[in-house]
Amino acid sequence: MTTALDIESARQVLAAQPFANLVGTEITAFGNGRATLVIPIRDELGQQFGFVHGGVLSYAADNALTFAAGTILGPTVLTGGFTVTYLRPAAGERLVAEAVVTGWTRSQAVVNCEIYADNGDGDPVLCAVAQGTARIAVHAHAS
Repeated sequence: MTTALDIESARQVLAAQPFANLVGTEITAFGNGRATLVIPIRDELGQQFGFVHGGVLSYAADNALTFAAGTILGPTVLTGGFTVTYLRPAAGERLVAEAVVTGWTRSQAVVNCEIYADNGDGDPVLCAVAQGTARIAVHAHAS
């Protein structure tokens, strides 16, 4: 497998995403069909019971899936679709979304993602799993 971007280039792509900046997303691993995103947990990302909102978990899966696919397909990839299953509520210091490409063609990749809540004690809790596809954008352009 070849990485179409290096981690610094991937960080520039992430920094260009206004929503990623809003939630404070960082990319900590990138290459060879894998990507890891980290999101600091703060009150603004919560729902009414004090847990991280499911939309934030979905966003983490969406972006991690697409970044992992980008290591195989190149920089102009878009999410084709994904499903997410919430296993338990997310709380702690940070979310960690780890995505791995499980198969690909010239134009699309299938990716699995696990999302953990880490409370800093070294024993992250699996909160959600997702599977999705990403594909090369036919007409990628800025709007």
